[in-house]
Amino acid sequence: MYLLTKLAKHKAILTLAAMLVMGLALAPTAMGQTSTNLGFDPDNDTFGITDLSNSTKLGKQTLQQTVGNLINVGLGLLGIIAVVIVLTGGFKIMTAGGSDEKVAEGRKLITSGALGLAVILASFAIVRFILNALAVSTDFQGGLGNLNDL
Repeated sequence: MYLLTKLAKHKAILTLAAMLVMGLALAPTAMGQTSTNLGFDPDNDTFGITDLSNSTKLGKQTLQQTVGNLINVGLGLLGIIAVVIVLTGGFKIMTAGGSDEKVAEGRKLITSGALGLAVILASFAIVRFILNALAVSTDFQGGLGNLNDL
């Protein structure tokens, strides 16, 4: 009941949002554009998404390549963070000035960063193996490469 009263307060905003969504969803139909006008071939493509890159200008990569690139970028960013943690630990040790507490804190940071790098490299190898196994089993020719190319 509480949710309904809260929604009733924002009825006008919800109505405008629904109208905007429906308007955007129906805009190609209202303008008389069909799937053939947008560059799709409905005879060869069941869902009309094969040649989506021509009409959206988002690139020529397949979904598998895009997912692989996103995973690589994410793991690369995590690797950079782990290296920064290791460097921070080394900086703390170098500037400890004989303080055992700061040295211990720096060593803990270096250990944590090294373990993080090991986990990131292991996850990279596992993801690479899974993507390659999927590519082989589905006869995908998208150029994911193999583990020997690393």
